[in-house]
Amino acid sequence: MNQEWIDPVIFAVGPLQVRWYGAMYVLGFVVGSFLLKYLANKKFWPLDKEAIDKYVTMLIIGMFLGARLFYVFIYNWEYYSVNLMDIFSVWKGGLSFHGAVFGMCIATLMFAKKHNVHFFQIADCLAVAGSPGLLFGRLGNFINGELYGRVTDSWAGIVFPGGGPFPRHPSQLYEGLLEGIFLFAILFYIHKRERFYGVVSAVFLLGYGVFRFIVEFFREPDAQLGYYLGYFTMGQFLCLAMIVLSYFILMLAKKANVKNPLTQR
Repeated sequence: MNQEWIDPVIFAVGPLQVRWYGAMYVLGFVVGSFLLKYLANKKFWPLDKEAIDKYVTMLIIGMFLGARLFYVFIYNWEYYSVNLMDIFSVWKGGLSFHGAVFGMCIATLMFAKKHNVHFFQIADCLAVAGSPGLLFGRLGNFINGELYGRVTDSWAGIVFPGGGPFPRHPSQLYEGLLEGIFLFAILFYIHKRERFYGVVSAVFLLGYGVFRFIVEFFREPDAQLGYYLGYFTMGQFLCLAMIVLSYFILMLAKKANVKNPLTQR
């Protein structure tokens, strides 16, 4: 069955192409910057608003480095070990969200240390402001026709270009809804009510880990990895690590006892 698909290229000028995928990333950072400034106005962001642009720049660098390195060394090292130059061919695809989180955490740690504030004060702001970007990123995946779900005969099934003739779960949209909208709503609600910084970060790790673990049952696993133990995916094991880590982050948050100014009024 043939089906028309959204053109992933918005417009082209000669060899230069502007793609929806890249535009979604830009939109995610624009929305994230707006939310950081909102948090600054509410005094949840602990620094001046002028520091936000520098922080976002560090986040972009950390995100892409982490996302690429995780994908290369954890998801597809068998290929890149014999095609080393392709490690730098990011335009061919290959980014890991778990790696992106790791890279952004390193950038956040460096930024917090430089400005002499606690890591959790910045990380909580990142969790709130960055979660809507998950929606835009998954919309970009959907438009690209990548990271699609498993074959299904349900009403939600969609025939993806490159995904064969059978309908598949639009798992990108499931993730966008759960992680980019529902999780954001949870984080936005609790950031004004929890007494300590760090709780929001822990809830982000827990929420993303649980939602992504569930969606992985509908998502087609990476072809080069397949299933582990006959049923689970690499993404699910990484999500389990995030869920366990969320507990330790919560314990550290209570120990650090960095007060949330929004609950001290």
